[in-house]
Amino acid sequence: MQPLYTTVQVNNEIELCEVSDLDCKQLIERELLKNRISYYIRWQKGSLFNRRKNSCIICINDTVREDAENIVRAVCDEAGYPVKFLLKKSQYNYL
Repeated sequence: MQPLYTTVQVNNEIELCEVSDLDCKQLIERELLKNRISYYIRWQKGSLFNRRKNSCIICINDTVREDAENIVRAVCDEAGYPVKFLLKKSQYNYL
């Protein structure tokens, strides 16, 4: 008998977008939660060449990529916030 969890795919997170405005981040969070899309936020560490302190990357599961991308585009275009879409596989593995 094979356990149920062996068929579950893990480490399929993608970096959806990079946001530097905290108001925009809150709008995106609110809309993702309203649409029942789970996410996590990874804060960027400041470096010598990248001095944006409030910059963060919003990561989601790859299975909801299209829905989340449409939501973020709609929210940010309506409010006029600049968002940089990354849409690439996350480089961090948590297992």
